[in-house]
Amino acid sequence: MIALLVGGAVSLVFTLLLTPWFIKLFHRLGWGQFIRSDGPQSHHTKRGTATMGGIVLILGTVLGYFVGHLAGGDRLTPSGLLVLLMMVGLGFIGFLDDFTKVRNQRSLGLGGWAKILGQVIVAVIFAVLAITVHSRVGQTSASHFISGVRDIPWLNLFFAGSLIGGVLFAIWVIMITVSASNGVNVADGLDGLATGASILAIGSYIVIGFWQNNQLCGSVRAVGSACYTTTNPLDLAVVAACISGGLIGFLWWNTSPAQIFLGDTGSLGLGGAVAALAILTRTELLLVLIGGLFLVVTGSVILQRIYFKLTHGKRIFLMSPLHHHFELKGWAEVTVVVRFWIIAGLFVAAALGVFYLEWISRT
Repeated sequence: MIALLVGGAVSLVFTLLLTPWFIKLFHRLGWGQFIRSDGPQSHHTKRGTATMGGIVLILGTVLGYFVGHLAGGDRLTPSGLLVLLMMVGLGFIGFLDDFTKVRNQRSLGLGGWAKILGQVIVAVIFAVLAITVHSRVGQTSASHFISGVRDIPWLNLFFAGSLIGGVLFAIWVIMITVSASNGVNVADGLDGLATGASILAIGSYIVIGFWQNNQLCGSVRAVGSACYTTTNPLDLAVVAACISGGLIGFLWWNTSPAQIFLGDTGSLGLGGAVAALAILTRTELLLVLIGGLFLVVTGSVILQRIYFKLTHGKRIFLMSPLHHHFELKGWAEVTVVVRFWIIAGLFVAAALGVFYLEWISRT
């Protein structure tokens, strides 16, 4: 518990107090945001705003995690370190994308397939470590089962423990990772939108990890068949608290009018963290609700493209992703952001409700 509180507090203080210094540094380096020429006209005033703010967030998260463990005297766990690995790894892919934009002085960075290749490589490394590295209790951080609120016995990734099972698991991890990271990336289009929505999504894993730890199989507090087999759930809650704390401090500077943007460094890193937390807490299918807002905005892009091609140029929305559609309809940016936060909160509340009701049904 000390690691959770201290880690979250250190991460929050780091991003809250040091982000202004990073903003000045990024301006000196010329790391300014480029704006799409075909986007809402109001966004052109944001040109030159400091970007790659994900660097600040990731540094704060990593520092908070290690300081929290030092303060609490707790051991580092493979599960916690795997979440950081996914966040840092995808954050690095995002950094390459952001840096390419800055170097080439354009709003397009890495090619789409190059970015996906980077996501796949990080996901595969994560998958291999998650099912091969054992914790102190002899468990691997992930399982071969597809999970909803917990592992689903009849959804075993066939031939678990074999090479084929490992490949199937890696493919499953890749699907979750690419979907989650691109979902957060697509949602990162308005000041504070992805940051606030991520606070809600990742904050839910603090509750989930803490609850799973209290109801861990073998614990005196566990209630019969309602217990969880998650590996190191409390440390997953600690990582989630560090990320959430860092996001809260960062949002102070990222809210409208933003002085710094997450950039792909931050959005891909956050998406990777969400994916890792879903996989390691054994709540993979629940991610549909936890990341419901990200699913909606990404779905709007997919629908727009399919409809555009099928109808030879017609559109469902004035512009995709969905938040830009409402901007072009005349909604103020702050109005869109706050209303989307409300939607994200409702999705997360529904997810936590499902999580708790599933536990109740087993008691």
